[in-house]
Amino acid sequence: MPGLEDLYREIILDHYRTPRNRGELAPPAVMAEGHNPLCGDEITIYAQVENGVLVDVKVSGQGCSISQSSASMMSQAVKGKSLAEIQALIHRFKVMMSIEEDSDEAPAVEVKMGDLEALQGVVKFPVRIKCAILSWNTLLQALENASA
Repeated sequence: MPGLEDLYREIILDHYRTPRNRGELAPPAVMAEGHNPLCGDEITIYAQVENGVLVDVKVSGQGCSISQSSASMMSQAVKGKSLAEIQALIHRFKVMMSIEEDSDEAPAVEVKMGDLEALQGVVKFPVRIKCAILSWNTLLQALENASA
């Protein structure tokens, strides 16, 4: 569907040109850094978790349009969600990126992908999957730091 591909392209470019939740958070927020040495993408995630909810998230970094758009979309999708909802969303995103299998052990939380579906075309370009997933893995690391 060419029209759908054009729409997805526009969503990705919009998030690249006007990234959401850009910046830093001061402690007690936790921070994690992610790097993709293959293409030079860099992402820093700041996460503030209170009572099992990600109350605020900020993203900084540089890189290709896929990595930066994915980080922007991810920050919008996870902000204000419980850690269980975030885990389910990360799993669903990784299934969409074909790097995880969908299983019966998957979190039993309803997941709405929204704008994130625009990134499903990345699967056609396996070398770009790491670009799309970088911010998600960095978020996981930040959440691990929050619970440590």
